[in-house]
Amino acid sequence: MLHHIVLMEPDGPQGLARIGAAMPILAAVCAALPGASGFAHGPNRDFEGKSARFAYGFSVCFTDRAAHLAYEAHPDHIRAGAMLVAACKGGHDGIFVADLEV
Repeated sequence: MLHHIVLMEPDGPQGLARIGAAMPILAAVCAALPGASGFAHGPNRDFEGKSARFAYGFSVCFTDRAAHLAYEAHPDHIRAGAMLVAACKGGHDGIFVADLEV
């Protein structure tokens, strides 16, 4: 199983609003794809003081790499990903992604 974790550094309040607009799109992609489950998103509370710049994030679980690849290739994921890049400080540099094999 893969646990896909994405943390984002919004480019100001407008960036945060644009990130919020992408979340329902990603949720719908995950709901429609076999092998994807547990999509969740929300603000990063950074209780340990280690990731304050990444103010928002989401996670989703995939049964395997094939399910993850299907997610990556989905047109709505590509569209939402472009929205996130446009919404984050520094574009791609404002996005942190980790794929944990669990």
